[in-house]
Amino acid sequence: MKRLILEMGTGTDLYGGDYTKAACRAVRDAIGHSSLSLFRSCGYNHRDMVVKVTIGVQEPSAVDVSTVASSLPRGNPQVEVVKGGLNIEDSDQDTPTVIAAASVEAFLEIDPADWQIKESENG
Repeated sequence: MKRLILEMGTGTDLYGGDYTKAACRAVRDAIGHSSLSLFRSCGYNHRDMVVKVTIGVQEPSAVDVSTVASSLPRGNPQVEVVKGGLNIEDSDQDTPTVIAAASVEAFLEIDPADWQIKESENG
């Protein structure tokens, strides 16, 4: 498998302290920067793509991994949640603003020989 795409994003839940909501928003932010026209242009199927998602939040166990995986529109997701991100505490409301960071990597089984840059015949 070769990594073809790497995108990063951030997401927040401002008032509810919901780590899953912040994680999904971070994933949506990351994939919003990508257009996967490569697949159609080169004849690859999106179903063959492995999508590795890494989410960083202060409380990794509070993220529903299956909800994050189902938020991806294409590919075969693999979601990992790690310690990271940031909480902004609001002592008046007793709930944090949750900030999640996400990386989304797309992998595809390709033959590297098909991706060699060749010199132009025109020099």
